[in-house]
Amino acid sequence: MSLNKINYNTFKVFENKVFSNNIYKLTIKGNFQGIPGQFYMIRGWGKEPILSRPISINYINENEISFLYQVIGRGTKLLSKLKSEDEIQLLGPLGNGFDVENIKGNIAVISGGIGIAPMMYLIKQLKDCNIDLYSGFKDSVYGIEEVRENIKSLNIATDSGKVGHKGYITDIFKPELYDKVLCCGPEVMTKKVIRMCRDNKIPLSVSLENKMACGIGACLVCTCSTKLGNKKTCKDGPVFSGEDIIIE
Repeated sequence: MSLNKINYNTFKVFENKVFSNNIYKLTIKGNFQGIPGQFYMIRGWGKEPILSRPISINYINENEISFLYQVIGRGTKLLSKLKSEDEIQLLGPLGNGFDVENIKGNIAVISGGIGIAPMMYLIKQLKDCNIDLYSGFKDSVYGIEEVRENIKSLNIATDSGKVGHKGYITDIFKPELYDKVLCCGPEVMTKKVIRMCRDNKIPLSVSLENKMACGIGACLVCTCSTKLGNKKTCKDGPVFSGEDIIIE
């Protein structure tokens, strides 16, 4: 499919506010669909930058959708400048998310940095689960209060030691305590969690944070290696079985 023929839908921004240090929450009114782990391609500008930005669903209810994003480049910088009533273009929901209906028992949700964004939606959708949340941040902690009532225990790690354990969240994570682990975060953290779960033979579903260009599997930018061959993170994922991912 030609990228020029992709049809985006135009909406108006309802709210775009600072959520934490360099973290914004974008809310758009409308009838949206999507499951935890899926994402939308978003653009709030004209021709430049050429590529839209993939942003995971932070939450959906009956009349709005929200996205939690970190300002880290030109595209997200432009998104952060949008105000109420500004026009924005969305394509989605895209990709494969978490199989919420088949997740039961004692569950560990582990995230790193902005990886907390899709996990907030996931935690709110899980039923018949005892959920322990493990979240790592550089310094400032965000998103936790919105899911605190949905979890059994909270475990925090920060690089600075300002909150919780000083160091990596994997330092205090014990996968052997759980029936299943659900993960989203930076590649270094994700690989560590995959190894830990494999060593303890614990099922893992992981949402990869690979760079994406088109979001529909046409450009092959986000290819990842799995035991089933090369897969497109945007179309075949971003959620994969941890057992299938090939790591070095």
